[in-house]
Amino acid sequence: MTTTLISGIGELTTNVAAGGDPTGTLRDAAVLIDGERIAWVGSSATAPAADEVVDAGGRAMIPGFVDSHSHLVFGGDRAAEFEARMAGQPYAAGGIRSTVQATRAATDDDLRARLRGFIGELRTQGTTTVEIKSGYGLAVAEEERLVRLAAEVTSEVTFLGAHVVPVEYADDPDAYVDLVVGPMLDACAPHSRWIDVFCETGAFTVAQSRRILEAGITRGLAPRVHASQLGPGDGVRMAVELGAASVDHGTYLTDADIAALAASDTVLTLLPGVEFSTRQPYPDARRLLDAGVTVALACDTNPGSSFTSSMAFCIAIAVRDMGMTTAEAVWAATAGGARALRRDDIGRIAPGARADLVLLDAPSRVHLAYRPGVPLVRRVWKDGTAVV
Repeated sequence: MTTTLISGIGELTTNVAAGGDPTGTLRDAAVLIDGERIAWVGSSATAPAADEVVDAGGRAMIPGFVDSHSHLVFGGDRAAEFEARMAGQPYAAGGIRSTVQATRAATDDDLRARLRGFIGELRTQGTTTVEIKSGYGLAVAEEERLVRLAAEVTSEVTFLGAHVVPVEYADDPDAYVDLVVGPMLDACAPHSRWIDVFCETGAFTVAQSRRILEAGITRGLAPRVHASQLGPGDGVRMAVELGAASVDHGTYLTDADIAALAASDTVLTLLPGVEFSTRQPYPDARRLLDAGVTVALACDTNPGSSFTSSMAFCIAIAVRDMGMTTAEAVWAATAGGARALRRDDIGRIAPGARADLVLLDAPSRVHLAYRPGVPLVRRVWKDGTAVV
């Protein structure tokens, strides 16, 4: 098995706490890759021999981004909806149905080709792990093919049949919930690790959401929840009660929500691209962090409310508009995403972890926020293999 030593790293963000620094920053560092894993981390001056040596040239290195919330399997385009929002039309959950129509009309090959294009896009921007949700089929066979296609490119697949109520069940949403917890769950569970629900006005009530999540838990799927995006509600506390790995959005949180999150293992995943695209207020990440909430950042790549796949862009927003330091934002986009997926083998640079690494064309991680919109990713390793 070939070993690779990456030496001369000017600033290495390990996300392993050391010397009072929670991000574990090292200078003039080196990383040894052995197969798919990291074998050694330390000073370039004491680095072991390796079959291959890569000179980082004083550049910064961070763990690969962990994007723990995306919707990458879909058909169509909602650029007109975005343009209307920019002209003043408010965002509402109902726009999802137009993507459902386009997705149902697309072939497997169409969806597969587009999905693989997105994966390539993610890799070039430093994302090495991505979670992918279904939710644009909203029928048994359609949802099954979306999770099946997602499973071709990631192990982090989420069944989101409870995205919105489809048009054909508009007059009887409880009958649609029956479908989700019955035949649809039966078809999708074999391809999925997670179950999710959009617990929001215009989507699913707390009672409906609880029923859906509990059905998924019974089938061995772990829960995640969309909540408090469009307004305050009881979805966050329900998610905590059910032991959800993550509550995503959290645009409108009460003090009780924050207290519940801080006292739990549930991660709050913030999605800055959504607020950018919908012109909703940005969540106050400083308030959350100071209260002891574990925070992740993700892109929520989707055609309606956040059509970005750039974690660096989300980091820049989090620093400028949400009260995070660059170190906190980078941690949230790497180790935080790993926590949201309940993974300890990614999101950090340490012996035994997967060799998912990003070399920046910059001397420091600060440049991710300092130079927004600039493509700073120079090289990417995924499971020890150079992919960029």
